[in-house]
Amino acid sequence: MPAHKYAPYRPIGLDTRTWPTRRLTEAPLWCSVDLRDGNQALIDPMDVRRKRQMFDLLVAIGFKEIEVGYPAASQDEYDFVRHLIETDAIPEDVVIQVLVPIRADAIERSVAAVRGSRRAIVQYLNPTSVAQRRVVFRASREDTLKLALEGARQAVHFQETTPETELFLSYVPESYTQTEPDFALEICNAVQEYCAPRTDRTLRIALPATVEAFPPHEFADRIEYMSRELAYRDRTILTVHPHNDRGTAVAASELALLAGADRVEGCLFGNGERTGNVCVPTLAMNLFSQGVDPMLDLRDLDGIRRVVESCNQLPVHPRHPWVGEFVYTSFAGTHQDAIAKGLGARAEAGPDSVWDVPYLPVDPSDIGRDYQALIRINTQSGKGGIAHLLRTTQGLDLPRRLKIDFAHVMQEFCERRGGEVGADELWRMFQERYVAPGREPWEEEGAPAPASVSHGASGGRAETINHVFAALAVPTSTVRDLTVQRLEGRAGHAAFCEAVAGSRTLWGVGVHHEESQAVREAALAAARRVREATTGRDDREHAGTDAPRPADADRRAPGVPA
Repeated sequence: MPAHKYAPYRPIGLDTRTWPTRRLTEAPLWCSVDLRDGNQALIDPMDVRRKRQMFDLLVAIGFKEIEVGYPAASQDEYDFVRHLIETDAIPEDVVIQVLVPIRADAIERSVAAVRGSRRAIVQYLNPTSVAQRRVVFRASREDTLKLALEGARQAVHFQETTPETELFLSYVPESYTQTEPDFALEICNAVQEYCAPRTDRTLRIALPATVEAFPPHEFADRIEYMSRELAYRDRTILTVHPHNDRGTAVAASELALLAGADRVEGCLFGNGERTGNVCVPTLAMNLFSQGVDPMLDLRDLDGIRRVVESCNQLPVHPRHPWVGEFVYTSFAGTHQDAIAKGLGARAEAGPDSVWDVPYLPVDPSDIGRDYQALIRINTQSGKGGIAHLLRTTQGLDLPRRLKIDFAHVMQEFCERRGGEVGADELWRMFQERYVAPGREPWEEEGAPAPASVSHGASGGRAETINHVFAALAVPTSTVRDLTVQRLEGRAGHAAFCEAVAGSRTLWGVGVHHEESQAVREAALAAARRVREATTGRDDREHAGTDAPRPADADRRAPGVPA
């Protein structure tokens, strides 16, 4: 790798930094740039219908500032801004923002686009980085500063001559991260000194990481430097606009907020040029997971994702923080067992207790996920995860030895077939092995059942077991234990009959709304399995496959003795 081609960044050297000792206790002011920065990065930019769908979503989530376009760039951009205003689509508490380069005609057209709205932000910019001054504009520092002041003059003029709309002005030294810190401060302060005496409205400075050029701690140092030295800081909303070129936009944003930033511009799920803008939901959920109100409504995060995927025509990665399909799912047995036990402990502590479940930084139900998706079964899964699924989907709380027995069965099945097993398939396989492991002749349609099973077992549990085992000519001495429980969260009972045949432990399970019938069905299932084991009948473990089992499968998956 030709590393010699690349120069390391030069630290600002802020030895008196204070941000590392601070904590975030409130959300920043959010501004979505999905309709401008995000839209310009799409393979197929949004049409009016998709833009309006995105705008309505942003309003519903709770964004109070939304960048709606670049009206000087094209007629389509201009027309969409007018559409929002003329259809009265902008709520009273929402401020729209437009981006504009510092050119007299572009600023005039942008102001014309927002005219008639209650409030709007005109965000004007000029590139200030060393490389752009040198190779793009061939401009000196003085030329660049002069252009920024000309933009401020034009913006203030339109602010003063557009009384029907409350205009806020925001200056952007584009490519701030690649601009010398002292020059960035000089140019921002010059703009501040020009604007402040001419308006009593809030001043705004936006510092973009147009390209993420150094680690997040260095970004924080530079934001704290600007926040300390910026003129009229008490009147200024200081914004950051991080990009994700180094993969640390979220970290850079969090540290920038600690360093003094007031406002964050970003996109839903990190859309944007190259590696994208900072992901606002990730940053907001990070705050939420620390007990800070994010001031955005993310209670249906999956629904938000579906709309964004439709509008952007881009998928959200299944491992994307907080919203990906798999981010609340565990396949590993140790994780599954810990989650199941953590959820059980929380149920005992009550819904108002502090969330403290292993491997789950937030309660998935808070953002619209159900608990069934937390645990999925494959070759890495263990008894805890399997038992959790059966408890949450069927109300069954398996005895420990049965958990171990079924876990071995499922692991062997997954190893043979590959892939994962869903909750429905898991239940079917459990039924085939333990609930209905085989049919007797009298169970065929129209055949009467023996009196000893259908009528003679109406007494106690022991009598039921005796009659059922006798009907199948299986000695009752093989029965080790019988457990009966009410199904969790629903009407009915489950009975678990544990029997032994030589060195094997065999289980039968009955599920019925009547306790006596559940016991009868469990005894019948256990008796069948004992008879099969003792008579040498083929037992393929009823694991959902017709393939013969390996010869030593029973030795590899024995039951646990009492």
